[in-house]
Amino acid sequence: MTEDVWDPDRYGEIRDEIPGYCELQEQAAKAAAGVDAHAILELGIGTGETTRRVLAHHPQARLTAIDSSPKMLERARETYPEADIRLSRLEAPLPPGPFELVFSALAVHHLDGAGKRDLFGRIHAALHPGGRFVLADVVVPENEADQQIEIDWVMDLPDRLGDQLEWLEAAGFDATPYWTFKDLAVVRADRKEAGG
Repeated sequence: MTEDVWDPDRYGEIRDEIPGYCELQEQAAKAAAGVDAHAILELGIGTGETTRRVLAHHPQARLTAIDSSPKMLERARETYPEADIRLSRLEAPLPPGPFELVFSALAVHHLDGAGKRDLFGRIHAALHPGGRFVLADVVVPENEADQQIEIDWVMDLPDRLGDQLEWLEAAGFDATPYWTFKDLAVVRADRKEAGG
């Protein structure tokens, strides 16, 4: 995978590469609705496609976002000038919270299993009790015939949905699949109340 993949002018090609991309975006936004969110964190803002849809449900929320691509950040800062948008990687410490909502679309699959488990724990710590994490991403499907997205196993490191649900539960979430389509999934993970 080359650096031009992270070029916002070429990122529109993702719709051709990921069947169900638009539905994934819509379902991620729906999964993020229903939370009284004043502070939101997005992991991997990219072009801001998911951001726009999520903020439609939370127009008064303060947005903090990270991305590892300077070109993507430049585009996102133009689109969301009031947001706190930072150059950072998923492996780095998260911006200080707490947040009522954390969401990520098509970014977490770049981490291996240990990286995902670590990230889920850090997300849990960054959320208010009762806060929500929405994960919309590529997964390894149970049925090989459902693999529709080309995976390079170098930058793309998806895991099975069931494994990620277990890791989220172990981190302190009530995690449930919200929507699935072949090798795509949206997970809604609510941070358990203290003592819950």
